[in-house]
Amino acid sequence: MWRGICGLTPRTSLVGKAQRQRGFSRGYAAVASPPSEIYDVICIGGGPAGLALLTALRSFPTTSHLKLALVESQGLDSARKWHLPSDQFANRASSLTPTSVDFLDRIGVWPLVDQARVQPYQHMYVWDGLDSTSAISFSNSSPPVATMTENPNLQRALVQRMANLQPFSVFDSTKVNLIEPGPSHSPSDMLDLSSYPSVTLSSGKKILARLLVGADGLNSPVRDFAGIHSRGWDYQRHGVVATMRYKKSNIDQGDGSTRIAFQRFLPSGPIALLALPGNYATLVWTTTPEKAAKLKTLSSHDFVAMVNAAFRLGTVDLDYMNAMNEGQVEELNWRSTVTRVNRDEIRFPRTVESVQEGSVASFPLRYRQADSYTSSRIALIGDAAHTVHPLAGQGLNMGLADVQSLAKTIEQTVRCGGDIGDEMYLEKYNGEMWMQNNRMLGVTDKLHKLYSVGSGPLVGVRSLGLKMVDQMGPLKGWLMKQAGGLGT
Repeated sequence: MWRGICGLTPRTSLVGKAQRQRGFSRGYAAVASPPSEIYDVICIGGGPAGLALLTALRSFPTTSHLKLALVESQGLDSARKWHLPSDQFANRASSLTPTSVDFLDRIGVWPLVDQARVQPYQHMYVWDGLDSTSAISFSNSSPPVATMTENPNLQRALVQRMANLQPFSVFDSTKVNLIEPGPSHSPSDMLDLSSYPSVTLSSGKKILARLLVGADGLNSPVRDFAGIHSRGWDYQRHGVVATMRYKKSNIDQGDGSTRIAFQRFLPSGPIALLALPGNYATLVWTTTPEKAAKLKTLSSHDFVAMVNAAFRLGTVDLDYMNAMNEGQVEELNWRSTVTRVNRDEIRFPRTVESVQEGSVASFPLRYRQADSYTSSRIALIGDAAHTVHPLAGQGLNMGLADVQSLAKTIEQTVRCGGDIGDEMYLEKYNGEMWMQNNRMLGVTDKLHKLYSVGSGPLVGVRSLGLKMVDQMGPLKGWLMKQAGGLGT
């Protein structure tokens, strides 16, 4: 089908033609424009996925002429002006796969990311909290296993890249009041616009879209308008995040331990320290809501003691310390003298010495998958389409993969002279990404459930399985490629 359609001569965008006739202008600002203005693509949501999609469409020659609009409830000035001192890091950081970095580089974003705040890591060590001998390690130097960057660092680069491209309409600090079908006829040219989504903004302005993209998060108004159900469940777990600083060590772990990522699976959830520049790391600790709440009430010294204990002590010791209201530092010091503590600083993280003030936070963990990512003149990307457990660090990578696939679908449709909002063309994106994301969602969900078991024969079986996978080079290599977005 695609070959036959691509044999047609690409037709001029209806929106572009009408825009030239009426003298509409584009601007990278929330500027006044005629009511019920028609856009080729309107993206609701200015997070990394939404910004990356519009940047990609502007960057590709085939789609650079499209009339685009972004609607974002927050102001973009804060993203544009984001700055932290070199010894401070945002507590929301993401582990980008080589495929994600390559895509960001191709659309001109990665060179604008502050590389001094980026840390590739070439090694990752993962082990079972109930059996430290049951472990798997991943190593790769080129490309690295993954690259850590703060989410605000990436978002600032996306905003900067947008400003360097041909301008398009940005309605920031603007909420969506209503999404409804467009009018049956346009007053000026009698076009039937009833299939076009009409978006009423908080300013009172109405805009229409040939394609409306929902990058508007878990509770997506775009998804609700399309009548697409999202199914899943809450994990009854919270992710505790913070920025940690290691103690200096005489043991050289490559270029410091920040080139290594560590993850230990505990029955309440995994805890991970992921590399940041220098002696810093970002903490992601999955635990119960009650334990997360307790961790956030601790003093900074006791919180650091809990993090060090979580990588070294047994689960019984850890549960006892988690029940304490204070005094974890002294408790860890005492337990370290009377219990067997793993001090292997090659396979385990160095001791954490401090937590960045104000960086401890938590968020609930959920599993969600939309029944479809598309319908007529609608496409969903990122958290509007799916929400994944963070244990594999794939959330942002999945969103960027959505963006790459949808942008390619739009590009092919424009090249073939098709209607970018036609569900027949959008099905290519849905067919490619729904199943791919469903596999990743399934893997992370099953890993969460598998490692939540704290006793019984399943513990021995999973330990044996992990050891076997670690010794099977080809299988481990295949898993690395899948997680890195390099597999097929």
